[in-house]
Amino acid sequence: MGVVRLNRKLVLEEARRLPDGAGGYAESWAERGTLWAEVTARTGRETAGGAVSRSSTGLRIVVRAAPQGAPSRPVAGQRFRDGTRIFKIESVAERGSDAKFLTCFAEEEVAI
Repeated sequence: MGVVRLNRKLVLEEARRLPDGAGGYAESWAERGTLWAEVTARTGRETAGGAVSRSSTGLRIVVRAAPQGAPSRPVAGQRFRDGTRIFKIESVAERGSDAKFLTCFAEEEVAI
């Protein structure tokens, strides 16, 4: 498994749906906390669609473990933010048999 180097400060955010007054909703993101993480790129690809091409990179983000239900425990559907960069969390798994860390598999998409 190797040594984990938590050297990057990420903000954990969760989607909130707010009524828009017209029967629908508007989505906003609320902070759940700040976590130190190790971020490693996995794979990348470029897709072309319409007038905009997109570059998409898979990431492995390791953070300290937190109990189930704790606000500091990431779950799929949330996201990490690093300044203007957004990492959408796709899945979360315990890392190793001692479960001291969690591995979050995330995706960053950038219009190019």
